[in-house]
Amino acid sequence: MKQIIITYLPYFLSANTIYTMFLAGNKNRGAWIFGLFGQLAWLVWIILTNTWGLLPMNIALWIVYVRNYLKWNS
Repeated sequence: MKQIIITYLPYFLSANTIYTMFLAGNKNRGAWIFGLFGQLAWLVWIILTNTWGLLPMNIALWIVYVRNYLKWNS
């Protein structure tokens, strides 16, 4: 199971990132929720593959997506 996630999760991550940016470009409030789900998936992939160099990016994007979600929904 772990190898399947490591192999195929990057395809989901790519699609999620593209869709999130598409939604944000259309000023859709749901973009940030999709982005947060994507960051959760990134975190899973980072842990499973021991690619700790991506962890700072993951943390920063959690912060940005939460911030944007709060700003767009206040």
